[in-house]
Amino acid sequence: MWMAYLGGVLLLVWILMSFKTSRPDGTYIKTHPYRRMMFFLYPTRNESVVYFDDYVKGDKLLRFIKEANEKIHVDITHMAVAAYGLVLSTQYKMNRFTIGRRLYQRDGRFLSFSMKRQKLGKEAKISVVKMKVEDDDSFESYVRRINQKIGIERSDEVTYADKELSLFLRLPRIILNKAIRSLYWLDYHNCLPGAFILNDAMYTSAFIANLGSLKMGAGYHHLYEWGTCSLFLMLGKIEERAMVEDGQVVARRVLHIRFSFDERIDDGLNAGEGIEALRAILEDPYRYFGDPKAEGFGSASLTFSHDDPRLGAPGVDSLLAGLPKAS
Repeated sequence: MWMAYLGGVLLLVWILMSFKTSRPDGTYIKTHPYRRMMFFLYPTRNESVVYFDDYVKGDKLLRFIKEANEKIHVDITHMAVAAYGLVLSTQYKMNRFTIGRRLYQRDGRFLSFSMKRQKLGKEAKISVVKMKVEDDDSFESYVRRINQKIGIERSDEVTYADKELSLFLRLPRIILNKAIRSLYWLDYHNCLPGAFILNDAMYTSAFIANLGSLKMGAGYHHLYEWGTCSLFLMLGKIEERAMVEDGQVVARRVLHIRFSFDERIDDGLNAGEGIEALRAILEDPYRYFGDPKAEGFGSASLTFSHDDPRLGAPGVDSLLAGLPKAS
């Protein structure tokens, strides 16, 4: 008899869990019926991924990096992370994710990127850094926090990820496999503890990988099923390419970026506007992050506001629509 009672209790708990929509990292959105049906027709990210290519003119970007490095260490990865963090301050639809066949608005802007634990060497381990963009972050404060985090990852200090992986990998394979499946199940039902989500780099607004630092071109990357990352950016090496300007073919140094985008979170129009805005910021970092030679450099905010003089330039006009209404 007690087995029947237990089964009934478990069934009731499962039913209640199925109705749970709250999560520690996002707010549930009841979207259009067509998009909601997509979550059932295409339940995984990799059958919902769309690929975009874009090219960023690199002359101003490279000059900016060279001048900024006289005051603070900055490279292509820093620039891409800061630029996309700025885009997300208004392009909120690009900061959504799907889990449990539901759509959520992510609480906060998070960017993850990969790096070698040692600057040189094929045997060097890969480490992944996850950084939140705070509303009061400036370009300089965010870059300094990135550099501090990189310093920790490249030291001998044992990180949270090291401890987590070490704990799980001590388990026998059959138990580890069941444990991972259990975590997927908990996440699907919005019951995964917030501590897992906060420190896991795959629960992020976007993942940025700079293959240019390895002298490689940009590849097409898949989206991870684990976590809630809806966008992957691959940066290639800066190289000369033929471009058409005013009807003339000219050689330009360009940064090739490839985007892998989960189309279930939003339509292609907003994705295109986000890509255009990212390109505009990287092509003219002086406008959006300040002049490295000027006094007070680095104070530019990573959050757009209604009266922001940086808005109104070609490529970022569309971001005005994402700003909340002025009170």
